[in-house]
Amino acid sequence: MMEGVFMKFLKDNIRDKWDRFKHILLLLYFPFYLAVFGYLEDRSTRVIHIISCPLDEYIPFLPVFIIPYLFWFVYLLFAGLYLLFFEKEVFSRMMYFGIIGMTIFLVVSWLWPNGLDIRPTVLTGNDIFVRLTKYVYSVDTSTNVLPSIHVFNSVGACIALRESNLAKKHPSVRHISFVASALIILSTMFVKQHSVVDVMAGLVLSYITYDLVYNGGLLRIRNVSTIAKYRGKQQV
Repeated sequence: MMEGVFMKFLKDNIRDKWDRFKHILLLLYFPFYLAVFGYLEDRSTRVIHIISCPLDEYIPFLPVFIIPYLFWFVYLLFAGLYLLFFEKEVFSRMMYFGIIGMTIFLVVSWLWPNGLDIRPTVLTGNDIFVRLTKYVYSVDTSTNVLPSIHVFNSVGACIALRESNLAKKHPSVRHISFVASALIILSTMFVKQHSVVDVMAGLVLSYITYDLVYNGGLLRIRNVSTIAKYRGKQQV
């Protein structure tokens, strides 16, 4: 009798812990992503498709925008950590959003190696913005840029924060997040880290992924798949 009660208590406790912390397991995607991305960056390919757009020539190089470009890391870290600890359902949706988009990015980079040739050949000046830009150029190659993950994840964080209870209680969070996301997206072009093509691809991908994660697109796909399997069994 006591053993049965103990086992039930143990199972309920494990189930409760699992429900409370299972969203943390989504973070395991990042080691996989970084490993694959590292491989794609280091591999040698004979053909790299150079991405360009006539509009790129009309966008000036503005080193000051390296600040919002680097702020991307702070922005994502804040959104991720806050939602991880305080709003796990919103965090899970943000992670599903990111996992879908970043996986598509890896597949595109694998099948269609791409790169840019729009960075300035000479960086004049020695102010903090130029020095930061030189550092970014030295550690971040101009390959595997389509679609822009900087753009995609900025939109993802902005959407997640907009859906959060934090934004509902403090509407200013929504406005600040939108401005931060917009500046980050613009910065990718002003510091010549991305072409207009990369940015537009990142925006289109974020729109499609938003429909899948937030508007029930994945559920619709699953329902269609279930119906197709059911009809297939009936025909047999």
